[in-house]
Amino acid sequence: MPSADSRSSYKTLQKFSPDYAPCTITKYESERTGMSVVVVDREGPKVNGFFTLATEIHDDSGAPHTLEHLCFMGSKSYRYKGVLDKLATRAYSNTNAWTATDHTAYTLDTAGWEGFAQILPVYLEHVIVPTLTDAGCYTEVHHIDGTGNDAGVVYSEMQGVQNTQGELMDLRAKRLLYPETVGFRYETGGMMEQLRVLTADRIREFHRDMYQPKNLCLVIVGDVDHADLLRILDSFESTIIDDIPRPDAPFKRPWVESDPAQPLANSILETVEFPEEDETSGEITVSFFGPSCDDLLHATALNVLLVYLAGSSASILENTLVEKEQLASAVYYSVEVRPKMLIQFALSSVATERLHEVEKRFFEVLTDSTANQLDMTYLKDCIVRERRLIKNSVETSSTPFSEPIIYDFLFAKRDGSMLKADLSNLDEFDELVSWPEDKWRQLIQSWFLDAHHVTILGKPSVELSKKLKSDEEARIEAQRERLGPAGLERLEKKLADAKAENDRDIPKDLLAKFPVPGTQSIHFITTMAARSGAAKKLGRLDNKVQKLVDGDDTSSPLFIHFEHVQSNFAHVSLVIGTEAVPVALRPLLTIYLENMFTSPIERDGARLEFEQVVMELERDTVDYGIGSGSTLGNSEVLCMRLSVEVEKYALAIQWLKEIIWNGIFDLERIASTTVRLLADVPEAKRSGSSMLSAIEEMTDSAPASISRARSTLVNALYLKGVRYHLQNDPELIVQQLEEIRAALFQFSNFRAVVVANVEKLTNPVSSWKNFTAKLDTIKALKPLDKRLSRVSEAGLNPGKLAYVVPMSTVDSSFALSVAKGPSSLRDPRLPALMVALSYLDAVEGPMWVAVRGTGLAYGTSFTRHTDSGQISYNVYRSPNAFKAFQTGRSVLEDFVSGKTDFDRFALEGAISSIVLSIANSQATMASAASMSFIRQVVRELPDNWNDMVLESVRKVKVEEIRAVMEELLLPVLTAGTANLFVTCAPVMEGELMKGFQGMGFQPEVRPLAWFQDDYGMKVPEGEDMNEDEEASDLEEEDESEDGLS
Repeated sequence: MPSADSRSSYKTLQKFSPDYAPCTITKYESERTGMSVVVVDREGPKVNGFFTLATEIHDDSGAPHTLEHLCFMGSKSYRYKGVLDKLATRAYSNTNAWTATDHTAYTLDTAGWEGFAQILPVYLEHVIVPTLTDAGCYTEVHHIDGTGNDAGVVYSEMQGVQNTQGELMDLRAKRLLYPETVGFRYETGGMMEQLRVLTADRIREFHRDMYQPKNLCLVIVGDVDHADLLRILDSFESTIIDDIPRPDAPFKRPWVESDPAQPLANSILETVEFPEEDETSGEITVSFFGPSCDDLLHATALNVLLVYLAGSSASILENTLVEKEQLASAVYYSVEVRPKMLIQFALSSVATERLHEVEKRFFEVLTDSTANQLDMTYLKDCIVRERRLIKNSVETSSTPFSEPIIYDFLFAKRDGSMLKADLSNLDEFDELVSWPEDKWRQLIQSWFLDAHHVTILGKPSVELSKKLKSDEEARIEAQRERLGPAGLERLEKKLADAKAENDRDIPKDLLAKFPVPGTQSIHFITTMAARSGAAKKLGRLDNKVQKLVDGDDTSSPLFIHFEHVQSNFAHVSLVIGTEAVPVALRPLLTIYLENMFTSPIERDGARLEFEQVVMELERDTVDYGIGSGSTLGNSEVLCMRLSVEVEKYALAIQWLKEIIWNGIFDLERIASTTVRLLADVPEAKRSGSSMLSAIEEMTDSAPASISRARSTLVNALYLKGVRYHLQNDPELIVQQLEEIRAALFQFSNFRAVVVANVEKLTNPVSSWKNFTAKLDTIKALKPLDKRLSRVSEAGLNPGKLAYVVPMSTVDSSFALSVAKGPSSLRDPRLPALMVALSYLDAVEGPMWVAVRGTGLAYGTSFTRHTDSGQISYNVYRSPNAFKAFQTGRSVLEDFVSGKTDFDRFALEGAISSIVLSIANSQATMASAASMSFIRQVVRELPDNWNDMVLESVRKVKVEEIRAVMEELLLPVLTAGTANLFVTCAPVMEGELMKGFQGMGFQPEVRPLAWFQDDYGMKVPEGEDMNEDEEASDLEEEDESEDGLS
């Protein structure tokens, strides 16, 4: 095909429009350097870039991962750490990156084309011609600080994952699946022991080999100016042509021209231990090789077959192993796209003593699935639903097609021919529908039953936990002795020198060359709202959609809020208040909601079993569920949702009615769910970050809080009580579930939200008539539940509590502090606070430079919680959370005292970041509609609220920022005004306690069990045969403390 521009070196290889998505896909290739570009044109405020390199390495050095970090440290023309991100922030942009086993992708997330175009050449130069200095490598990858501890951004990141259950099992599986000549065998993130000896030269060598334009593909999704794009790329190539290997030099294409993975010679089963104090449950993974990734038909058939086998509670594996036999809490599946696709099943929360038995049973169930007749009706429903899900995803995703485009670049022909064949249509589903049962049976046989596989049994081990702790203590102590005081002093100076080199000031005139772009190219999505019933009390709207709604209005008082968008689907939600649910029963919502769509129902006087309910729901919908209303701006309400094709709008409402009022509280289903949820508790308690949030929730939220009542630390005790009563007084639990149903599903609790093309809806209002027919519609609509009313006394008046929680399952530390903040969006301090937070938390901003840039933590962040009147500060994955916390406080103190000046360019960037956050919140039709509902109904704000906010933040003065830092942010890091929570590796406990005590906090060391709460659902003493070991330890440790239960 001819070039898009005769003056450009980029030729057009492919251009097509998928027949199921409102977009156009164009692929270009440079005739000068071989660089590839794929543009997905679609309307919206965002332009997203994924700059992808195929990367392959045959060791665990971590060179791919460390290089990903170092590319942000400066480039040939911009030799300053942080300059890329400072420029990006000013241009309504955010940068990031990830390293996978087979590729590295650099992302550029921008509001509008103008900002994207401004940053693109700067970003590409950082990727292709980075500085890769010794100093950057020292601080970013690994170093030893003056106390003899290991640190570094990459090191602390991998320290947090290397000895986790998932990582240990995955690494062993890779070692067994692939020989040493295949790159998929290795940990590209880097093993800690290898990161400690990785050199800058090795990283530079990897960059020279892999980071060539011919091995780079720019995937760009959004409203793109193609002529401007090609002009920018032509100009960029001219600036780097002398810095890269000759474009026509020999190049071995990663993966495609490498040794392929060979079929397994035999099946392998191994046990891998992971550190854990709770030894009751483990995990199982089973891995197989699948079809070639360039075989679209069989790759699609594989996805359908996996849904059929393990896609829901009605599928064969999930239904048998989880629902009926209760051998695992879930059966998951995943597919890794590789030249030979990798299929993996995972069975979670399996009783440790039954790991071998359950692995054997897994294969028995698979075998039985082919011995018996396949359910071809359900299998064909799976085919139709998968096709429907793809159509929905291209509407609801802000970056449709980015993933298949990346994998096409990695493994397919570079001319884009397979890309066009794969994405132009969904004809492969038509062929799959015609396949006979024997064909599907053969695939199960060949991919799973006759195929060799690798099984890993993950077994928890207290002894390993102790060994890892003692080994690490001994290693660090030996390291300190080896270095001695003089050596540690030299290393401290070396680190200081490296920081000084990295943190050279960026010349102001360099930043000034890049003005803040205009907002004209940011095309915000607009929706049109309409109201019916009680929603009209918010004000009458005058537009064409309101007229359609009024034309069908049956005078029903039901609150219905419509958002009109261009879509082929209708998204129906029911927002439900929770105030009427007794506090003591709120933890039972965990079971109630879990079973909501997976219980039997009564229909026309007959009982429909839950498997049939699930099958019919999957046949009729693209999505369904119930959970917290946090996605609609209120975590204390519930949101029940169904998404359907627009012609099934009335059917969605009928499903709501049936699920709510015709659901049967089946004791077998309740017991099965209780056992499964209990089995998940040990795994949930292994995450340092998750448990940090959990202990804060248990402390700062009142028992009335729905999110607290459904916490893991409540489930750990409450579900044991439910299990006991199901065995001894089951009708009590059924009675309580009925009480919850009666409390929740009242007319006065309901707010319906409909996001759809209202012009395509038949009877948008009257379709609800049957739903409300038997309800008491006289009672007035209750106010929405407020998060602020469910904050505990400790949360309302923070500053008295501090806890350190050692966890054997983590190798790093995490910290969270919480203090008072604004509780209203109309608080006059809010604009200045928004700018202050945006300024501090910016990539390469003050906190980033001081904490992440020095290797003290993987990241830190402030969060404003207006709904609860709080502000929090989070330290994520740190080798020493105290040092990261202390450094963050010092940064704030220097701004408050005036020691550190505010940078004009960074302040402009902070305001640009606020613009980007608004664009992020409404990047798709569906998200724009949700934000419209939140603004109008949940927050009761005017239509022009975003404009008002932007006008306000642009007027904020430096003295106002300094004032909110002193009044609102400094207290978040101060003893006496903040509650403090820390989770950490046991080896870190003493040092963290000493550090925080030095800051004035009075931390107490507590086990996780101390924070648990049974809400009165107690098990009689001696009746619980699976006594929580942590609880036993707690009693021995301190019988005088009552904890929170």
